[in-house]
Amino acid sequence: MSKTSTLTCRRRPAGITAGKTVPPWLNGGVDIYRLYQLSVQDPPREIRFIRRTFRNLRGRDPFRLREDFCGTAYLACEWVRRIPGGVAAAVDLDPVPLEYAREKLLPALGRKASRLSLIQDDVLRARTFRADVITAYNFSYFIFKERKRLAQYFSTARRNLVSDGILFLDIYGGPQAQQILEESTEHDGFTYVWEQATYNPITGEMQCYIHFDLPGGKRIRRAFSYNWRLWGLPEIRDLLREVGFREVLVYWEGTDTETGGGNGVFRLTTRGDDSLSWIAYVVAVK
Repeated sequence: MSKTSTLTCRRRPAGITAGKTVPPWLNGGVDIYRLYQLSVQDPPREIRFIRRTFRNLRGRDPFRLREDFCGTAYLACEWVRRIPGGVAAAVDLDPVPLEYAREKLLPALGRKASRLSLIQDDVLRARTFRADVITAYNFSYFIFKERKRLAQYFSTARRNLVSDGILFLDIYGGPQAQQILEESTEHDGFTYVWEQATYNPITGEMQCYIHFDLPGGKRIRRAFSYNWRLWGLPEIRDLLREVGFREVLVYWEGTDTETGGGNGVFRLTTRGDDSLSWIAYVVAVK
């Protein structure tokens, strides 16, 4: 049975144009970053996966997290909230989601906010502590369209890890990932809409958008926009090995037998299934 589309999971805001008189994350009074967090992100689940996987591979708990392409730094905020003694650095080139984090997320952390650094910089040159864990989630590294540039990022990430550190990526693919489509997911009070607007099979480049449908027929069009390259899993594994990662592991999402979609459970494997679309974690061990 082919798995139905699971592409509505884990998408990162890629940057928006600031408004002149209202906070740029408001669209008609609607907080689009909050809608994104509710429909896309799940930091508690991500943290459980990171800690369990790191502990299984390294025999210890991770404490220092670096969240690359962090957007609103939602994962990093939850890391310092939930991990006793945990510290985090969140890096993004776009100042708008970082300002959102300062205004909306950090105050709720109280004193724990002192253990989180928000850094506006290019992930290829940002200076932070050497991390136990680096994440590049929501397929954000797809922004690097040239092999040389992606290899540079992976190499930089490896240098920024401690000697037994681990890089965590997510990736998606399957025939449906290359199609022009629009798919919707219902949430409490709104609908998340993922659109794949263009795909070039020669270069792998694609243009994607996130829209939000609200009660009363209102649509927030193109709340977030993505222009990136759809990288293949074999290519990513090869690149990670080439830049020096000792081991590259794949955790594949299982199938919900009732819906045919993903079940949210990721298991270590060397063989995936022939789904129309799939999501996996790539875990690169230094």
